[in-house]
Amino acid sequence: MKLVHSLYVLLSSTYLVASLQLPFDTSSLFKFNDILDGDIYRHYTTLNEDELPINLYQYHDDFVIRIDYSDNLELKKYILLSKSTENNTNISFQKWSKNNHGQFIDLQINEENLIKLIEKFPTINYKIIIEDLAQRVFETYPENHAKAGLTKRDSNSQYKYQATEDVIAEAKVNVLSELFFKEYRPLETIEAWLDILQQTYPDILSFEDIGRSYEHRTYRVVHFSVPNSDIEHHERKTIVVTGGVHAREWISVSSVLYTIYSLILHYHENPTSKILSNLDFLFIPVSNPDGYEYSWHTDRLWRKNRQETVFPTCFGIDIDHSFDFHWTKSSDWACGEEYSGELPFEAFESQIWEEYLNETNNDHKIWGYIDLHSYSQEVLYPYAYSCSEQPRDEENLIELAYGIAKSIRLQSGKTYNVLPACIDKDVDLLPDLGSGSALDFMYHNRAYWAYQLKLRDSGSHGFLLPGKYIEPVGKEIFAGIKYFCLFILNDER
Repeated sequence: MKLVHSLYVLLSSTYLVASLQLPFDTSSLFKFNDILDGDIYRHYTTLNEDELPINLYQYHDDFVIRIDYSDNLELKKYILLSKSTENNTNISFQKWSKNNHGQFIDLQINEENLIKLIEKFPTINYKIIIEDLAQRVFETYPENHAKAGLTKRDSNSQYKYQATEDVIAEAKVNVLSELFFKEYRPLETIEAWLDILQQTYPDILSFEDIGRSYEHRTYRVVHFSVPNSDIEHHERKTIVVTGGVHAREWISVSSVLYTIYSLILHYHENPTSKILSNLDFLFIPVSNPDGYEYSWHTDRLWRKNRQETVFPTCFGIDIDHSFDFHWTKSSDWACGEEYSGELPFEAFESQIWEEYLNETNNDHKIWGYIDLHSYSQEVLYPYAYSCSEQPRDEENLIELAYGIAKSIRLQSGKTYNVLPACIDKDVDLLPDLGSGSALDFMYHNRAYWAYQLKLRDSGSHGFLLPGKYIEPVGKEIFAGIKYFCLFILNDER
């Protein structure tokens, strides 16, 4: 109610707010006993602190707004050029995502700073898309997912979470059970589930631990390869699929895992299919293990990795700004979400991947690379660093991108827009925004075909896509990846 009251005062006291929109109906925040989708609706404020997955009160005053900048390019420029957590006008907000096709940008902001933004841009056109941010964060965690150690039934269990026990027990009965995909899963559960898959399918699944993160977590590559005596191993084309570069983008992690699951189902249905017989797959479901784990026990909306920076109180480097291809030091400061580090490959994860590709697997032929992110439903093709640099074979690159988008649309009816990554990054306004990306690095150095897919949604969920969408998104992305694979197999170069 504070927000409505403050906006009313502003409306009464200054001409600026003659154009203000009352942002939302707060009465919905107090309907704790509503029934949603057949389940009892629980508001986080009705629970004890030890029943919560993290400290949700850190988001208590925040909401997410969507700003239409189609008629206000100065506003767009101001937002994009502002640092993540500090700027010259003392208006604080967090940038979530931008959609060039829809001409909007989403911001996480509180009441005080929204008022400042309105005062600076009186004609701002916005709407609230997430009213109660803390509750939305709460709802993305699995049901009854309290802090680690508080949900174990058996004190002798090797796992921290009861959910891990439940998933593994189900997988031992039915390894292809979809229980795993009913909710998002922490790193512990993901690794345990993958272990069960590998033990069940040792002939086609294997792991390779290629390094250690800053916090000493294993950096794991999952190999999927169906034996085929009719073709030499070195003649097989390799497809790389990665997810979880940005910690808060949980749907990208689950979609990589769902792709592995779908390939196993495909193997059961047609073990000699063209895709399985002629392609090898490398998967990195969690490309940022430290950041992902941090998003599960401290800050659900954390983006970067967790290594130290030049500022002792600032942690994390944006891994997707750390690759050494047209790398430019970011204008964002060390505490900002888009901080690139001081040198290329400073992020542990980018260095591990570069060493693995160029030292351990220098002769590995990578034909396709897909990097999954969220959100905004887009298929992005190189280059990210510049719109003036034309990618090789651009016509076919665009054709394949539209084919991926069409396959997704045929599967689920969802539209994914196709555009060059440089436009998505707005490099015309700030060139460093597109520098040092994994997409450009892989496309230039290793993979003939390379794309970044931004997954659902483009509506009102943002990074907090409910768990009920894990399977639908997984299915549509697998449809796109199947098309991607068949296109590459039909390419004679």
